[in-house]
Amino acid sequence: MPNLFSRLMSKGADKQLKEFRKIADQVNDQEQTFHAMDDEELRSQTARFRERYDNGEPLDDILPEAFAAMREASSRTLGMRHFDVQVIGGIALHRGMIAEMKTGEGKTLVSTLAGYLNAISGKGVHIVTVNDYLAKRDSQWMGQVYRFMGMDVGLLQNGMRLPDKKPAYSADVTYGTNSEFGFDYLRDNMVTRADMRVQRGHNFAIVDEVDSILIDEARTPLIISGAGTKSASTYKDFARAVRGLKPDVDFEMDEAKHTIAATDTGLKKIERALGIDDIYADMSGQLVNHLQQALKAQYMFHRDQQYVVADGEVKIVDEFTGRIMEGRRYSEGLHQAIEAKEGVLIREENQTLATITLQNYFRLYDKLSGMTGTAMTEDAEFREIYNLPVQAIPPNKPVIRVDHDDLVYKTVDAKFNAVADDVVARHEKGQPVLVGTVSIENSEKLSRILDKRGIKHQVLNAKFHEREAQIVAQAGREGAVTIATNMAGRGTDILLGGNPQFLASDLLARDGVDPEEATPEQREAALDEAKETCEREKEHVLAAGGLCVIGTERHESRRIDNQLRGRSGRQGDPGETQFYLSLEDNLMRLFGGERMDRIASMMDKYDMPDDMPIQAKIVTKAVESAQRKVEQINFSMRKNVLDYDDVMNKQRQVIYEERNKILDGKDLVAHVEEVTLDTVQRRVAEFCPEDGDPETWDFKGLSKWLQELTGRTDGPAANEDMEQGDIVDAIDEYVVSCYHEKSERLSDEIMQQLSAQVMLRVIDTRWMSYLQEMDYLKTGIGLRGFGQRDPLVEYKTEAFAAFTELVNTMYEDFLRTILRIELAVAPQQPEDDGLRGAHYSGPEEVDGDHGNRRAPSHLKAAGQGGGTPAPSKPMTYRKSEDPDPYVGVGRNDPCPCGSGKKFKNCHGRNR
Repeated sequence: MPNLFSRLMSKGADKQLKEFRKIADQVNDQEQTFHAMDDEELRSQTARFRERYDNGEPLDDILPEAFAAMREASSRTLGMRHFDVQVIGGIALHRGMIAEMKTGEGKTLVSTLAGYLNAISGKGVHIVTVNDYLAKRDSQWMGQVYRFMGMDVGLLQNGMRLPDKKPAYSADVTYGTNSEFGFDYLRDNMVTRADMRVQRGHNFAIVDEVDSILIDEARTPLIISGAGTKSASTYKDFARAVRGLKPDVDFEMDEAKHTIAATDTGLKKIERALGIDDIYADMSGQLVNHLQQALKAQYMFHRDQQYVVADGEVKIVDEFTGRIMEGRRYSEGLHQAIEAKEGVLIREENQTLATITLQNYFRLYDKLSGMTGTAMTEDAEFREIYNLPVQAIPPNKPVIRVDHDDLVYKTVDAKFNAVADDVVARHEKGQPVLVGTVSIENSEKLSRILDKRGIKHQVLNAKFHEREAQIVAQAGREGAVTIATNMAGRGTDILLGGNPQFLASDLLARDGVDPEEATPEQREAALDEAKETCEREKEHVLAAGGLCVIGTERHESRRIDNQLRGRSGRQGDPGETQFYLSLEDNLMRLFGGERMDRIASMMDKYDMPDDMPIQAKIVTKAVESAQRKVEQINFSMRKNVLDYDDVMNKQRQVIYEERNKILDGKDLVAHVEEVTLDTVQRRVAEFCPEDGDPETWDFKGLSKWLQELTGRTDGPAANEDMEQGDIVDAIDEYVVSCYHEKSERLSDEIMQQLSAQVMLRVIDTRWMSYLQEMDYLKTGIGLRGFGQRDPLVEYKTEAFAAFTELVNTMYEDFLRTILRIELAVAPQQPEDDGLRGAHYSGPEEVDGDHGNRRAPSHLKAAGQGGGTPAPSKPMTYRKSEDPDPYVGVGRNDPCPCGSGKKFKNCHGRNR
């Protein structure tokens, strides 16, 4: 059946490709028209296209001319004319598809075609990259073509100030990373003034390296968080208590499913070490969580594999790229547990202020598209989650690379020695070699072996990511040996003979000239010398067989292996790839199954020496079978994250929509009578139920609630002679009159402004509490499976009930705050959120600056998360800073520092 499905899919793809070729022919037909134009006339076409679009002409009709104009602009500015296959790739992007194009086919240039066409509408185009370096490089490089055609180009970078972000988003085309776009969306929904929002909608996105962002990083929810409070000593105690436990005796671990649990024996040892009678007696579940995270940190997370320790900090390593994920932290106390294990400073746990998964963020776009070298293996997931079909684009030149069958050794040591032998042999004949590893640990292990053999080489992993692009760009030089974690340097081309641009910078540095300060003459001379060197070396490299890519282990995902392979044989270059495996590799050990057992027993049966490999079809099949198993597990984990976030997604949209209405000037004063009636009806029904005996009605409780709501004692007194409806009318009239009295006292304008700010704070406070409640619920919901109840169904039921309660009580909180709040004038205090010196006695908020920008009054910190949701414990990366403890303090209040002075005479003196 799968074969039939594959054939049907490929038939559909072929039909699509034929249609795209016809459109590409139309683009070619227009080429001479635009080639004949001078620069000014060519630039003026943008205004002409916009006029046609504004008059109702669809972009599909404008496409042939727009693409032809952009192709001509690219030829003039960059000296790069789009190949026909690149035009086909651009059409696929415009159609909202993933264009699968081999490495070196010029995907960066392809994006300019669809980017330009869709920017004609004036609604903005977002081009999403995997890191800040590529976003900056592409915005400067491809930006030349857009600017030539009269379009603005914006750039987002991590840590950029708010005033710089607005113009970046208002540009026709905006380059940035997935996390930056996602966090800005969350921040925009936390601001307290409309002019603090930076995004202007989600029209069209082109995601570069789409599989890395929408698949590999899709297990990592984006989270904005503020500091919480947890004792560091608890983490240290648990770290000590779980050390030295014996596997299968004190704990059971399933590496494949990422689960670990203490046995009864182990639990007794841990409780004894902690001096606790029963960890599970803690009703809050916090001790159980500490135990779980301590076990994970000790036995499932390893230094120089999942994380590194640098400058006294635990830093997460991206398992797919090998890069350090700066500023990201595991959540739920896992990061603190690792810090305790490593004996470094333990930082506070965080409270979630806002969160969204990457899947749900990218599903906000009206149209989504992507580019990558490897997407076909995940076609089903792209269609199901994002409604994104994959279209394979043929290469400009046929691929002549030779992919050798895998070599399997008995042991890891034998495998690495064989890799080293191969590298030495190829290095001696001048063939460049790129060796891919799956971890930093393996990179350094191989590096030590090559050092002993006297082979000069470059190591590229998370510890040296600053020079990533430069090292990868030169990996094609004669005799070069580069060791890299599999996906490091993604997005940078490896040119045979080397990259003259990067080499020119090295030559200037060699001569003692700073490349940034070199004169145009020095730069030109260095570039000429670099081009000559690279051209000479290219001939030698071609004669030696091109770039050889060696994989030291198969990755969990076939895509990552294909990406590594694709570094060789670009644009019709010769090349070779060879994977070296061992029976001790994690993939084989955990997922190899029966086929791998047969291979192992065969090697034992014939008493094969460790240094003799097997190279057979059965090996390839066993490896691919293992990879498919892992891909299925990872897909179900990502689906699980999405299933749980989908529950909250509608609720998030309701909350954010309400916030935006308030920011855009929704008249809350006119709305107050309606919300007051709803609140009063609900509360009167609670104290005086219609089906109850009036003699049992709780008039005292009702009176106390009314006093607490209004802060006044002159409210109407209800008695048992009154009907429930009469009580509702009397209290409703009283509460509305209290509001109008205050409005008259302060003026309608101030009351409207005050109401908006109070409502925003109430919404945010309640939403944050709700998110925290959902975090706790998700943590333990998996246990319901033991009672034969579906955890997801239970989660949906409880989330719905909790959200209903949030909505019901939100306006009550608003009334309570607005009726009790008092304004104190403080002219010397800088204006923060439109309420000068308001002394706020409502719900507490977390506050401060993010970087050096002026942040929304309750936004403090940003970070990104990842891992698996319930039923296993969520694991999320975040970045956080400490909140400002002095926000919301009145000038005449005692200073929170404990000095005994008034705030205005202490820490508030210069504020």
